[in-house]
Amino acid sequence: MSAQMNEAPSGSAIAGYTYGSNEVARSPMSDVEFRELKASLLFGDADVKALEMAHGVLADQVEDVLDVWYGFVGSSAHLVKYFAGANGEPDPAYLGAVRKRFGAWIMDTTRAAYDRKWLDYQYEIGLRHTRLKKNRTDGVASVSDVIHMRYLIAFIVPLTVTMRPFLARKGHSTAEVEAMHSAWFKAVTLTAALWTQPYVPAADY
Repeated sequence: MSAQMNEAPSGSAIAGYTYGSNEVARSPMSDVEFRELKASLLFGDADVKALEMAHGVLADQVEDVLDVWYGFVGSSAHLVKYFAGANGEPDPAYLGAVRKRFGAWIMDTTRAAYDRKWLDYQYEIGLRHTRLKKNRTDGVASVSDVIHMRYLIAFIVPLTVTMRPFLARKGHSTAEVEAMHSAWFKAVTLTAALWTQPYVPAADY
């Protein structure tokens, strides 16, 4: 693993970004279950290397990626409603705070340091989408107290299909871009599987 990948996540100055801290809930998933989940996604060493490459490719494009994603959410009334304040209108401060953490998530995901700290933080993020923790991180009075689980699954598609053009911007070969995009797809699917865990009874998950 490269020296860059060994660096600590760089989002510590972002409000509500608690990666690796004692504030993060511990994932109930065992290390064995985590390995089995990655294996079920055909996620291996080649994907880790491809994500490391993508990390460098995306480092200076994060805001551009977020512009695309937020444009999609902002133009979809059924999605942006989850960021509405008590007055029923989208809360710009709420959207902005989540955007910064979303950017950190891109870098964390492509860093591919999928250890216990990363696993725990995905569980924490999942909790923040449920009634247990939604709105608490930013202290907002949103009209929505949950982001329905179906959208965590559905978002695999837009987060994947919109990423390819960004991965192709730095002159990499077609094969390299394909490897990065395939690894990103697996990583996003892995994330969605982990984020949905708090929604499901433990015996069923």
